[in-house]
Amino acid sequence: MSTQAVEIEVLGRTLKVNCPTGQEDALREAAKDFDQRLKDLSERTKINNAEQLLMFTGLNICNELHQQRHKQQGSDSNLSNRINALAESLDKALQNQPKR
Repeated sequence: MSTQAVEIEVLGRTLKVNCPTGQEDALREAAKDFDQRLKDLSERTKINNAEQLLMFTGLNICNELHQQRHKQQGSDSNLSNRINALAESLDKALQNQPKR
């Protein structure tokens, strides 16, 4: 897989990051989102220490990811149950069909 160096800005610092070819825009958008989260947290909490901002923002993002995964697992389980119920209903309907 080929990569390309992409410049992003986080906390006013420009960084060059290797990125898979074709994913440059996604990386830039992720960096923009991350930078905005850092700024928002700094404004809300008055934390100015970059290390603390990075740590707390990272923890917040991990918490959001964990919640989304948990929610998705519930949705997947619900969908699986509905598919199984539908398959059972179809099986019953087919069994009740007169033989030809």
